[in-house]
Amino acid sequence: MGDISLGLYIVLFLILCAEFVNGWTDAPNAIATVISTRVLSPLVAIVMAAVFNLLGVLSGTAVAETIGTELVNPGIINMTTISSCMIAVIVWSSIAARLGLPTSESHALVAGLGGAAIATAGFNVLVWEGWKKVLLGFVFSSFFGFMGGLILMTIIYHVFKKFSAAKMRKSFNYLQMVSSAFMAFAHGSNDGQKFMGLFTLVLVMTHNLPHFIIPSWVMFTCAFVMFIGTLTGGWRIIKTMGFKITQLDTPQGFSAEMAAGSTIALASCFGIPLSTTHTINTAIMGVGATKRFSAIRWGITAHIIAAWILTFPICGLIGYGVALFLQLF
Repeated sequence: MGDISLGLYIVLFLILCAEFVNGWTDAPNAIATVISTRVLSPLVAIVMAAVFNLLGVLSGTAVAETIGTELVNPGIINMTTISSCMIAVIVWSSIAARLGLPTSESHALVAGLGGAAIATAGFNVLVWEGWKKVLLGFVFSSFFGFMGGLILMTIIYHVFKKFSAAKMRKSFNYLQMVSSAFMAFAHGSNDGQKFMGLFTLVLVMTHNLPHFIIPSWVMFTCAFVMFIGTLTGGWRIIKTMGFKITQLDTPQGFSAEMAAGSTIALASCFGIPLSTTHTINTAIMGVGATKRFSAIRWGITAHIIAAWILTFPICGLIGYGVALFLQLF
């Protein structure tokens, strides 16, 4: 039997806390648009997102393996590294949620992990092949999200150009329920797996697992914690994403969710960790741009983009600073 010390339990608890925060702050990714278009009530939308997030987490392990084995050398980091990373994620995500800013737990995680790993083992600990996937995730979340929303909405406008606004809205009511569920599933398949990968990595590091293979009980534990986190919702972020970026109706909501969900699902298949928050936000911007660029509230959007930019340096510095501090004891 491996290490079952108090320290192990504390690290695993911190990982589950971060998974909870991920469900709490990223629930709006799947449901902000379906609430803003009033297709579903907030309570029904939250429960639906929680269920499909759970199913998404259980759908595979490719992203978890990237996080657990391809970003840092697991042989030369320690429990302090993982703890510091989780503290960075929890602190930054909680502050941003309090301010109503949709930030990326994915970027917080990889930045916090990178900063903490450098503090505990130096720059050589970084595995550059894995970081290439992180950079590729930027392309997926920004370019494919925006262009997917823009192109899909343009196609819908063309196909349904003879429909009245009322008839078009009614036609997309049920379709948006499907797209919102798909978005929640895709979110779970990418974001939910990231903490599952770190949970398994800790078990390997402490010799409670012989090699990196994710047990079913770890998958269910992380999925359930994310499920509970999602049920708590993130109402300030929902308001920002669903109402403040641009005016959405059911066709726009459907287009944004389908574009973002498809992008995230594709990335998950290749083990690419991307920001689901960035993806749905850029998809909403792309949808809004089909009306005119002035339809996007660029003041709000600028605050969101600023939060995205700040996530990497802030979480990297928090992870680095916490790791240095913990190594004093």
